[in-house]
Amino acid sequence: MKRYFITGLLIWVPLAITAWVLVLIVGTMDQSLHLLPAAIHPRTILGFDIPGAGAILTLLIIMLTGLLAANFIGQRLVSWWELLLARIPVVNSIYNSVKQVSDTLFSSSGNAFRKALLIEYPRRGAWTIAFLTGKPGGDVVRHLDGDYVSVYVPTTPNPTSGFFLMVPKGDVIELDMSVDTALKYVISMGVVAPPIRSRAVATTVADGGTENGRST
Repeated sequence: MKRYFITGLLIWVPLAITAWVLVLIVGTMDQSLHLLPAAIHPRTILGFDIPGAGAILTLLIIMLTGLLAANFIGQRLVSWWELLLARIPVVNSIYNSVKQVSDTLFSSSGNAFRKALLIEYPRRGAWTIAFLTGKPGGDVVRHLDGDYVSVYVPTTPNPTSGFFLMVPKGDVIELDMSVDTALKYVISMGVVAPPIRSRAVATTVADGGTENGRST
């Protein structure tokens, strides 16, 4: 009976959590319906609400915003909007910080979270998965002897919290796995191990030529 009960849990728990997250996301996006005038609200026209209508409206707003910002006039409007926000105390610091992070994470030309790495942390002989976020900058570079990279070490099972480290390039091993696969590995606390590729050879960020996952 215990085995059957656990088997049932393994089936229903992921489904329940997935459904709960989807309902939460769609419910939040449905709030965009409040932007519509009451005369064209689905409840006014049809007499009842349409689940997911706000999610579709939110996606349309995002797509139209991106389309507008892609041309010259839209870029000028975005620039004027950012200049306006820059003149508002407190708001400017929050907006600039969030914008820098979002530009780094979502930019197609950026390198943030593009590579899964293996580093020794929190001590020698103990290894963990990290993600490449870039290179140290600013005044930090003057105090570092050698070539360093910036990495993010996520905690498990919640990868949204973690540690920011600057480590020597030669101590970082680049893994032959996608970021999504590495995240699943971290979230599952190592239970969901990534498949072993037949030609998988881990390379270091430093020289790109190591074997068996160890730097030379």
